[in-house]
Amino acid sequence: MATDLVEAAARVRGLAARAPQVGVVLGSGLGAFGDSLSGLLKLPYSDIPHMPRSSVVGHAGNLCLGQVGDATVACLQGRVHLYEGHELDRVTFGVRLLAELGCRAVLLTNAAGGIQAGLVPGDLMLVVDHLNLMGRNPLTGPNDDTAGPRFPDMTRAYDEQICALAHDAAGALGVKLRQGVYAGLLGPSYETPAEIRMLRTLGADAVGMSTVPEVLVLRHRGVRVGAMSCITNLGAGLSPTPLDHSEVEATARMTRATFTALLGKWVEAVARLVS
Repeated sequence: MATDLVEAAARVRGLAARAPQVGVVLGSGLGAFGDSLSGLLKLPYSDIPHMPRSSVVGHAGNLCLGQVGDATVACLQGRVHLYEGHELDRVTFGVRLLAELGCRAVLLTNAAGGIQAGLVPGDLMLVVDHLNLMGRNPLTGPNDDTAGPRFPDMTRAYDEQICALAHDAAGALGVKLRQGVYAGLLGPSYETPAEIRMLRTLGADAVGMSTVPEVLVLRHRGVRVGAMSCITNLGAGLSPTPLDHSEVEATARMTRATFTALLGKWVEAVARLVS
């Protein structure tokens, strides 16, 4: 894994003009932000050694390098998932690459099902904590002491200062930003109504099939983390219609302008924080 990361990073550094300050992971249907970067350099994952490629619709599979204002950014335009059959080291390779490239903070985004009362499709929810219900942890196995400690603390997995900057950005733009706990499940099937009731009892506000392994790896490496969910549907039993991935994509497209503006302002603020 270490050798693979070094080779992948060397390929990117050979093409990039500047090292990125902030990394961004763009979830299902949310890739438009990567195309909005100024001075955009777009590298297909197939051009990066050892980089896994997603088979899921809505995950373009590009590393986008560029700027948002004065902030230098590296965006993963799509990710791979455990449910596609990838091992955890492959699922988290992209964020490990962002850290290897020098990103001191990474902002993760995802499409999620709403559980919290009052959430509706199109809402944006700041993730302030998570429940790892995937039954897997990417930090199992021998520990790389050069990357991080054997038992990393997750008390503040989602950086409080970065979360505050998200609320500041939303306030400046007049965007309603909810916040809550994200439950990460394995997928690929959507949850049953009984499982949604269970998740609500456990304290989850939204549910999805990504993000959690990436957060664990980034915090292990000492990278500061923020995360935001685009609520693209309501959980099973809460939605009046059957759940379908096309609904996820359609809602993500509907929120594109708001999401892109908010994420851009957030990225700029986080870059100033970590510079």
